[in-house]
Amino acid sequence: MPTTIQGAPETKAGAVRENGAIFDEFMQAFDAFREANDDRLSQIEKRMGADVLTEEKAERISRAMDEQEKRIERLALKSLRPPVGGPNEATNASPSEHRTAFESYVRGGDETRLRRLEEKAMSGLTGADGGFLVPSETEAEIGRRLAAVSPIRAIAGLRTVSSAVLKKPFAISGAQAGWVGEAEVRPQTNAPQLAELSFPTMELYAMPAATSALLDDAAVDIDAWIGEEVELAFAAQEGAAFVNGDGIARPKGFMRYDAVAESAWAWGKVGTVSTGFNAGFLAGTGADALVDLIYALKAGYRQNASFVMNRRTQSTVRKLKDAEGNYLWAPPSVAGGKATLMGFPVVEAEAMPDIGPASHSIAFGDFGRFYLVVDRQGVRVLRDPYSAKPYVLFYTTKRVGGGIQDFDAAKLLRFAA
Repeated sequence: MPTTIQGAPETKAGAVRENGAIFDEFMQAFDAFREANDDRLSQIEKRMGADVLTEEKAERISRAMDEQEKRIERLALKSLRPPVGGPNEATNASPSEHRTAFESYVRGGDETRLRRLEEKAMSGLTGADGGFLVPSETEAEIGRRLAAVSPIRAIAGLRTVSSAVLKKPFAISGAQAGWVGEAEVRPQTNAPQLAELSFPTMELYAMPAATSALLDDAAVDIDAWIGEEVELAFAAQEGAAFVNGDGIARPKGFMRYDAVAESAWAWGKVGTVSTGFNAGFLAGTGADALVDLIYALKAGYRQNASFVMNRRTQSTVRKLKDAEGNYLWAPPSVAGGKATLMGFPVVEAEAMPDIGPASHSIAFGDFGRFYLVVDRQGVRVLRDPYSAKPYVLFYTTKRVGGGIQDFDAAKLLRFAA
């Protein structure tokens, strides 16, 4: 679909007020949910079952909270967008030669200056399928937006490379060291046990379309426009691949590695902790299962750990209480913040599986050390004014890889006995 611009630009103050109002509504919904869920739990204790109307009320409020969270997320993402006129207008900075040439190419199809830059740099900006590398400002804009909207990318380790494959050695047994006295002989340390991890990058593409009127509008910032158009397409594909990708023409997701009980954990596998009940939490022991999951992780990983689950699993976890009757899940303390579960941030990844028999629906760990996202340097754009007249298509590609780099840095909660 072509892009159109409607209405006057929103002011930053207006966006902040709107975000604050929605956050207030979210907190009111959470108070109502807590009251409805307390009634539900009280009825279960008294009658061995909750009233249907009470169940429906709690679920309805929970869904309303989910919608409020989505609106807060969308507003937070809007606040990242630069003002109309572009970042250079706001900062009075002069655009680079590459950016000026690229803008001429995007707006009018003029390749002359880009080809001259290619000859000047003695490097191939044009790929086998045509197109040109975007300037660093545009690439930075795309990367910034992806970090904000792609849940796993936002918490994973990130490496930018210039080659097609990143090969990384990893010391399975840790660094080899020891203690000696000042005058003692230094014994030779044992050879470290190394594993070579390989992270190939795969091509990810999007094809935004624009009208001639939009391209002729000098007030439209090309960096922001391309970043905005490709962010959701790239983020949706990345989000699914980083969780469930099979490693064929896409990154390998962390859920596609072998998972074993924590007692049988070995390098190359992901450890799991069971809830003790198939397809759910055992009544009254949900907090215990989550505590077991948290403490299956070594202390060095726990300090930066996050819970990862989808929205439906979070809806279930939201109802759990500890032995003192306190809710384990807490709403974000500020607009744009993250909800917490037992003090740790909750990251929503819709590609995570729903709770079911023997499902691994909750991950917990230090994802910065657990999962590595590899970006190959350069985003390429090919202008196509012919295939969808009267619209101009922009075939935009980047190369992305990913995989587990430290198998001990995260654990999965298995919903099974």
